[in-house]
Amino acid sequence: MISSAYDTINMSTQAATRLQNPRNNNSNFTGTNINATNGNPNNMNNQIQRTDNTTNNGDSTIVGLHYKIGKKIGEGSFGVLFEGINMINGLPVAIKFEPRKTEAPQLKDEYRTYKIVAGTPNIPHAYYFGQEGLHNILVIDLLGPSLEDLFDWCSRKFSVKTVVQIAVQMITLIEDLHAHDLIYRDIKPDNFLIGRPGAPDENNIHLIDFGMAKQYRDPKTKQHIPYREKKSLSGTARYMSINTHLGREQSRRDDMESLGHVFFYFLRGQLPWQGLKAPNNKQKYEKIGEKKRSTNVYDLAQGFPIQFGRYLEIVRNLSFDETPDYEGYRKLLLSSLDDLNQKADGEYDWMKLNGGHGWDANINKKPNLHGYGHPNPPNGKSRRHRDHQKTPLQQLSQQQQQQQQQQQQQQQQQQQQQQQLLQQQRQQQLQQQQQQQLQQQQQQHSQMPAQQQYETEKSKLDPTSFEAYKQQTQQRYTQQQQKLKQQQLNKQREQQYTAQQQQNMNYQQQHMQANQPVSQQEDNDSLEKKGFFAQLGCC
Repeated sequence: MISSAYDTINMSTQAATRLQNPRNNNSNFTGTNINATNGNPNNMNNQIQRTDNTTNNGDSTIVGLHYKIGKKIGEGSFGVLFEGINMINGLPVAIKFEPRKTEAPQLKDEYRTYKIVAGTPNIPHAYYFGQEGLHNILVIDLLGPSLEDLFDWCSRKFSVKTVVQIAVQMITLIEDLHAHDLIYRDIKPDNFLIGRPGAPDENNIHLIDFGMAKQYRDPKTKQHIPYREKKSLSGTARYMSINTHLGREQSRRDDMESLGHVFFYFLRGQLPWQGLKAPNNKQKYEKIGEKKRSTNVYDLAQGFPIQFGRYLEIVRNLSFDETPDYEGYRKLLLSSLDDLNQKADGEYDWMKLNGGHGWDANINKKPNLHGYGHPNPPNGKSRRHRDHQKTPLQQLSQQQQQQQQQQQQQQQQQQQQQQQLLQQQRQQQLQQQQQQQLQQQQQQHSQMPAQQQYETEKSKLDPTSFEAYKQQTQQRYTQQQQKLKQQQLNKQREQQYTAQQQQNMNYQQQHMQANQPVSQQEDNDSLEKKGFFAQLGCC
């Protein structure tokens, strides 16, 4: 499913994109998804921990023996994300939960990919994969906000210097992934995160979420997958390559083109093919593809360094199995800073937020899928911004300062007195309300059945806690089971009704056959036996 903004296209079935195992027949190698059952060249199945008992001493908030589950920090199509902590070393982790009975499970495949690229700089470590009740669990490093979050906080526009430094890091990440025989196929700002605050890699960009990753060549023979057409769309419509829109097999060139679309998104604030309307999704994706083809790359770069237009022109002209010139692309984009007399010094626009203190997880926190959330929103104003029109005390005379201070003190005293009175009134009202509520609850509780009392107690859980999530999951599972039983019952009734109808039809046919003469001769014989008057029909 593709949304006009960030949602990823889900293929109709994952089997449609799974190709044959390359190990048995290299001459016919067509590539394999990481989620192919037996097609993984590194045989990562043996490294996956699978157990239904991941808790520790009956504590349901501990998984993988020593990972303590914290609060929910995100939710997406894959499932739910909780922050957690490694109880051995005290380091924070992210714990992803995915229903085991989902139509297209991804966590196991993502774990395999993390193991293939293990040790690659700026790709999080995967510590554990297992099962907890009705869910698959993946434990990875906890990171900071995504580039999409940072883009929002910077008023949806990055400076050229920030975009160039981002681009250099993103190209390197994709180059490292390609070196492991994988293409990413879902490049978008949401999947690139910076590090945790205070960490050595705080402003390094990390690549996450490998659910769409696919091998583009055999890891042993390095034989490239063949060119194909009429492929289903995979990726995010806003950033996917033109060839992907045309249904062509993806390769390294498509990752590089998607990066170019992201670069222009950061420079311009939006892309020309955003916000297009169509009666249905299929026509909308076609419109987006047509707009990409009709938009000149140098028109996109108008008002910005021409090197970005040149980059997009180069990668769009790569052949299907051509190796991208990663180092050349980095040098090309860095040259734009030379033209502006700037240097790549590691300073980014988000470091200027909140008066130069950078982004802050404690200010207007908004959870995202992998870590921290919003600091000051772009349209919001902190107290510091609201008070910026007040005249500083240094600019006033001493008498004016004293008068202003006295006025402020008097105002503060009056406000304090008013607040105290209000608080007293509120406390009295609250006490009365609490007493009334307690009396009502006691009456209701005494009349309530035991099962209903238990459900009421459970409903008081913190909605961000793991226990609340387990409760919701169990309720959904129970509802699904009840629905399934009802469907089975309806099916049985339908089968019984069909069988009864068939039985009635058979009975009618047998009855009709029994009452009909077998032949004309038998009919004549029966008339002879009945006699002369019977033949006349009078008796």
